[in-house]
Amino acid sequence: MSDNTAPEAADSSKNVDFEDLGNATVGEGAQADLEAVYDVPVTVKAVLGTTVMHINQLLKLGRGAVVELERKVGDTVDIYVNDRLVARGEVVIVEDKLGVTMTEIVKSSPHNK
Repeated sequence: MSDNTAPEAADSSKNVDFEDLGNATVGEGAQADLEAVYDVPVTVKAVLGTTVMHINQLLKLGRGAVVELERKVGDTVDIYVNDRLVARGEVVIVEDKLGVTMTEIVKSSPHNK
């Protein structure tokens, strides 16, 4: 690392506006740092709803069985990344597959961790 690059890094940090980090873009240096984690796999789940049932009910389920969920048609779905709620969205159809479009990002709180 040459001595010429260190002052540039220090100068660029002066331009950060901490009050507006929600709209901040990632700089080239930070972008290069993030590339190290781009290939890290994460588990993404879109939860349509949940239900509680006894094991004997579960064992009776077969092809064509309907499991009633607590959500209604049109309700939002929760989107989890590595079992942490990160967003809510709506079910969409893309070609012949189901997908989810994010409509709300969930702010992290002590209850979400």
